[in-house]
Amino acid sequence: MTFCSSLIFQHSHKEVIALPGIHIREGESFEQALRRFKKQCERAGILTELRKREFFEKPSLARKKKAMQAKKRGFKTGGGKRWE
Repeated sequence: MTFCSSLIFQHSHKEVIALPGIHIREGESFEQALRRFKKQCERAGILTELRKREFFEKPSLARKKKAMQAKKRGFKTGGGKRWE
């Protein structure tokens, strides 16, 4: 039995996204195939993107969050001062 759940769709005018898909191998159990599919989804970043888009975030808050993450990265690498 072979099954492919790969989809390709256009997210915006420029961006084309290929969703992960698997082929169930001969003699492979459903649990093993599901585990492989979950790993592919994790590597593609689908769940993190889903959580990020779950609720609308105002652009001003998104900029503030992005700036705060940049400050934290600078502090962790030792390249910046401590943030307040």
